[in-house]
Amino acid sequence: MPKRITSYFLTFLICDFEICTEVFILMPEMKRIIKSIDSITAFFGKIAGWSSILLVVLVCVDVLLRYFFQWSRVWMMELELYLFAFIFLLGGAFAFQKDQHVRVDVFYTNLSDKNKARVNLIGGILFLLPWCIIIIYISQRYFLKSWMIGERSNQPGGLPMIYIKKGLLVLAFFLLALQGIGSIFKSVETLRK
Repeated sequence: MPKRITSYFLTFLICDFEICTEVFILMPEMKRIIKSIDSITAFFGKIAGWSSILLVVLVCVDVLLRYFFQWSRVWMMELELYLFAFIFLLGGAFAFQKDQHVRVDVFYTNLSDKNKARVNLIGGILFLLPWCIIIIYISQRYFLKSWMIGERSNQPGGLPMIYIKKGLLVLAFFLLALQGIGSIFKSVETLRK
């Protein structure tokens, strides 16, 4: 069986994408999977978007309290950092879904839709997914170690659960990998047309 999968994969890479996308016919519910992945990503993207409003309010309150009442708390500043991390980490997959991420598109913008799909397919398989898997693997160990020891802020009056911020790394790259799979499926759909 592994030899058969390897030969399919090599055939897919070597021959023309329009012919070889037949390998993906084994996934009859591809559109449903894409829709599910997009809805999960959109859900977390909306949470990240609304969190930015919460961050703005928190920073304004912090500034007002600090400069007008000379009152400041470490937990408020740490919460601002948590929200900032939350917004950017969970918003990454949403930005990727909407194709609003940073891209070096010197040649990409001039390509046809099928060639863009080829670039996205190869980039997703060879770069995005492997790096997401590596980062998930490393960050989940980082998170679990922090969670097991009950890591807290080293600042007096700081937030008690540092592992939540570290767990965001795992969640963020899981969502990015999930959206990467959705992007790969969309590329295959484009190539099959």
